[in-house]
Amino acid sequence: LAPVALSVLGFLVAALVQGLVVSPNEIALEEPYLKNNIEFTRRAFALDRVKELAHPGKAELTWADLEAEPGTVKNIRINDFRPAQTVLNQLQAFRLYYQFPEVDVDRYTLDGRLTEVFLAGRELSQEALTPQAKTWVNQLLKYTHGYGAVAAPVNETTPEGLPNLIVRNIPPQSDCPALQIKRPQIYFGRLTTRPVIVKSREKEFDYPLGEDNVEAVYEGRAGISLGGINRLLFALHQASLKLLVSGSVTGESRIILHREIFDRVSTIAPFFTWDPDPYLVIAGGRLYWIIDGYTTSDRYPYSQPITKPAWAAGINYMRNSVKATIDAYDGTTTFYLADSSDPLARAFGRAFPGLFRPLEAMPSELKPHLKYPQGFFTVQAGAYTRYHMKNTRVFYNNEDAWNIATEVFGENRQPVEPYYVIMRLPDEEKEEFILMQPFTPINKENMVGWLAARMDPGHYGELLAFRFPKDRLVYGPMQIESRIDQDPNISRELTLWGQRGSRVIRGNLLVIPLRDSVLYVEPIYIQADNPNSLPEAKRVVAAQGDRLAMAPTLEEALRQVVVGPAPTAPPPATRPTPTAPAAPDLTRQAAAAYQRLKDAARQGDWGTFGRALEELGRLL
Repeated sequence: LAPVALSVLGFLVAALVQGLVVSPNEIALEEPYLKNNIEFTRRAFALDRVKELAHPGKAELTWADLEAEPGTVKNIRINDFRPAQTVLNQLQAFRLYYQFPEVDVDRYTLDGRLTEVFLAGRELSQEALTPQAKTWVNQLLKYTHGYGAVAAPVNETTPEGLPNLIVRNIPPQSDCPALQIKRPQIYFGRLTTRPVIVKSREKEFDYPLGEDNVEAVYEGRAGISLGGINRLLFALHQASLKLLVSGSVTGESRIILHREIFDRVSTIAPFFTWDPDPYLVIAGGRLYWIIDGYTTSDRYPYSQPITKPAWAAGINYMRNSVKATIDAYDGTTTFYLADSSDPLARAFGRAFPGLFRPLEAMPSELKPHLKYPQGFFTVQAGAYTRYHMKNTRVFYNNEDAWNIATEVFGENRQPVEPYYVIMRLPDEEKEEFILMQPFTPINKENMVGWLAARMDPGHYGELLAFRFPKDRLVYGPMQIESRIDQDPNISRELTLWGQRGSRVIRGNLLVIPLRDSVLYVEPIYIQADNPNSLPEAKRVVAAQGDRLAMAPTLEEALRQVVVGPAPTAPPPATRPTPTAPAAPDLTRQAAAAYQRLKDAARQGDWGTFGRALEELGRLL
């Protein structure tokens, strides 16, 4: 009975102390602990590095503003990665076993101008092979790798509303020097979950060519030799008698393990938490994966544990200390120390000498593609919604708490995910690639501020928080979504499209701070109601201040919402729809394009096939 009595007594004493001592003077008594909680939580998630600035949030946006920010306006995204992924998997996969598991966003210098680009690797999924093709030889020796990548600017579409591919087809074709791929094979990726054997007597499938297949022999350094006792050991390891007796496997053959990139970095360095969104880069004619590694802890003093996202739930300390690069062809994996101020990373570096290279040693062609990771930024933005409040009494009463802004994507309401944009920050000389997140006050929909992470050379890791005036209404994303629903012309068109055997997909609503104002842009997709249809970008909604418009192009939408006279040739860059020739000419040109398409398919010339298909679509 003694333990029970002590428990009851302890409960009564705690209740008496809370009621008689704490509650009458709660703020004063808890203030030292709240101060520590605020200070150490901000330190734990690097929020003490945030530079806070004021943004005017003015309503009017003029053509003079657009003309003054050509780099920002020309890179406004009118494509979304989810519809783009659907299009790529239907138009650029070519065979059932090819897949684009994800679409990444990065920036490249094209024609001398910094341009935001979608990029996706064409990986080979052995799971998608037909049942009769899932033989031991095919899975271990034959179908060993994916092939190439596709890329499209985020600010362009074809006249049909599809991504304008600037890297396309098999073998990869591109007119952009920065996007030329000389080593397109992908032996290490997201779908490469099985070991393979290379340099065997069985030549590997490289890529399809018409009715035939091009074969190749692996020329890289990856893998472990199957000569001598290794062959027996790996036959036991893989529980495969065929590996031991196969005449295709020789002493020169090599077995490649840990080809899936998460498995690879986790096997080498299991003490890091790895970002769930690695991305592919074209650099020096090769394909590389870049993945961010975090040092984390749940024992940082006074810091508040986070609950979202799920993969980081429970931690109360986090640093983006590691950048790992993986060569998609030979698997060379290199770890770079990105945050030398992190004590955990320094400890791991001392425990494992030679694990890290300094970030300055990263090849020059990869450095311009370093990104501030979306995963870390999501954690920081979530913590910042409350821990931007540094006054203990304001914090205690939750007077100025924020929320992550919400939007409508497809048909569902969801939090706005942090997104990458190219824009010129206030008081900066040129455009740069940033990651941003808008905020709204708790229980309200107007926008109260936004957080930005810089990542271009010289500014990597800098965090800026812009606050809007409290005496002026700045529309939040959900308020713009509601105005779209309430606009009689826009809602009527969307309703009609949705009733004609089609589905309306509302893309991500982008909040784009532009000089002293804010511009909102949302692409609208139409997709036929059948499983093989393609989502086509058919309209763009633009809004600023009290003005809202929907038009076939961004240029036309901006003409309707921007104040002041528009010049004859406004700065936003959109692909013009070519003037259609007369009907007899159309017929002849379409017939010629169709013949070129058939000839190219017969010869396996997929570059000509793709161009003829685009031309035929335009003419039709």
